[in-house]
Amino acid sequence: MPIVVNLDVMLAKRKMRSKELSEIVGITEQNISLLKSGKVKGVRFDTLERICEALDCQPGDILEYQPDA
Repeated sequence: MPIVVNLDVMLAKRKMRSKELSEIVGITEQNISLLKSGKVKGVRFDTLERICEALDCQPGDILEYQPDA
């Protein structure tokens, strides 16, 4: 899949656990896990906004486009 989710990298940089992020963002820890693994088909902009606010980052820090070889 050409879209790579770097949420785990940002969590590590901010020294934050998935559980803490899920509480701040207001979604389940399971949904954070699915997002981290890239097993979601989409993410709502308001959820992305809350994640970026919690991690003090830009959407491009979390989502990356890597074209298929």
